[in-house]
Order: sequence, then structure tokens, then C-alpha cells
Amino acid sequence: MVKLLLKTLLPILWIYVTVSCNVDMGGLFSSTDLDERLKEKNNPESLSRLAPLTLGDEYSFIVMTDTHIENGNAHGLEKIQTVIAENPEIRFAVFCGDITQNGAEQDVKKFIDITDKLTIPAYPVIGNHDIFFGNWSVWKKLIGSTSYRINGGSATLFMLDSANSFFGKQQLDWLEKELKSAHGKAAGNAAGNANGNANGRVFVFSHHNLFGGSAVNIQQQSDTRERARIISLLSGRCDIMFTGHSHERLIKKAGGVLFVNIEDYTSTKTYCLVSVKKTGISYEFKKL
Repeated sequence: MVKLLLKTLLPILWIYVTVSCNVDMGGLFSSTDLDERLKEKNNPESLSRLAPLTLGDEYSFIVMTDTHIENGNAHGLEKIQTVIAENPEIRFAVFCGDITQNGAEQDVKKFIDITDKLTIPAYPVIGNHDIFFGNWSVWKKLIGSTSYRINGGSATLFMLDSANSFFGKQQLDWLEKELKSAHGKAAGNAAGNANGNANGRVFVFSHHNLFGGSAVNIQQQSDTRERARIISLLSGRCDIMFTGHSHERLIKKAGGVLFVNIEDYTSTKTYCLVSVKKTGISYEFKKL
């Protein structure tokens, strides 16, 4: 029985290690439980150091992922300060998980030090690397919630915790409830605009990608029922969902929602610049 189990598991683990992002196996097996993190869901004290977000009809924002800060090395992420300073239309930034390589306190503090120098709010999303070695306690102490909502006036942002590669019923139930009171396409429809409007945007951010680029790519949401549910929840209510994790760019549309998976910052220095206008939403990929 043991031999059979090893024959089954070892090839899977080998594939996972060879295709995923610099996995530390010790950290992987001592990560934390989603239910524990969700106890801090939408904690109003989280991110309290950030100024309130107030968006108008037109604005831009930045999304990047997989910065993998390690031993205090942020791989040049500090340069994002110049990009934001030179573009006053950028109103906020989101970092879609794996902000650190293994959740070490010095690396979370490095991220906070960089983003605290920005003139705009910077919203962190937790990734699988950020909970390695049980380091959710570090995130909890320095950042707070891993699943939360930001009200921006003309837009609503949702940060979802998929660090264990799934969302869980509790979190999706919460999202379903929160979407009912969020601005979004449904609110736009009620106002008479069949495609939603600039006063009703909803953007969702998480770490684990819902789709893979090929049938053999295991770096994607494995629970097809969860994937179907989140697509259903966002349909008609959300403009774009942004993810990372698989270190590849992949853009898909499902249920009328655009799903944008961004390549890792660490090796590509890529970020996504999103522009919201009265006439619609556009995005482009840039290098830092």
C-alpha cells in the first residue's frame, strides 16, 4: 500500500515542483488553514494605515503579482514609486499574492516599507508562498485580513484568499452576499445601461488562477465546482477578475467576465495598467 501511494504521489509532487514557482517543500507542507484566516475576514482594522479610496468616473490602477520578496530583496519593486508619481491618473495598486517567497517577517515589512512610500493605497492579496512555514501569523500581525472588500465610491474591489488553491464555501457565501450591495454591472443595468456604467464597477483580485494555458498545466483552480460557482457569482456583476500564481499571461472570458492572469513580476518585471473611462475599460502590460 505504501509503495503504491509513493508511486502515485511522487510523480505528482515532481511535476508540481518543476512547473510551479520556486517551491520550498518544507514551507509548503507547513502552511496554514483557510478557515483560520477567514476568521479575520473583512476586518475593518486591516489596512487601517491606508487612506480611504474615492474614485471618480475615470481613473487608472496597477495590478502586479508574484513579487517574491526574499531576504529583503524586492527585485527592484521600489521603481513602482516613480511610475505612480509620473501618472496622477493611477489611484491605487493591487499585488495579487506571493508578495514574499516564504512569508518571512522582514520581507512583509519590506513590502510595507515600499508601499507606504506610495502616494496611493496599495492592496495586498495573500498567496501560497505568503503562508509558508505557518507565516499567516506574520501577515495577520502586519497586514490583517486576507479576504476583504474596498469601497471606492464608483467602484468596489474584492480581495479573495485562494492561497490554499481554493476559496471555500464560507468565503464564496460571503462574496455572494457582498456582491448584492456592490456597484457593478447589475447596478448599471438598473440605471438603464445594458453594459453597466462607470459608476458601477466591480473588480476582483485573487492569487490562484482559475484557468490554465493547456490541458497539462496543473497550475490552475482544481475544483471545477468552485470555478463554476465563482464564474456564476461574478456574471453580470463583475468587470474583471485578476489573478497570478502560474507565472504566465492568460486572458479568458467566461460568463461575460474577463479573467486576466498576469505573469510574475520577479522574472518579467511586468505590471498591468488598467484604465477606466466613461466609455469602457482598457488595459496594457508594461515593464517596470
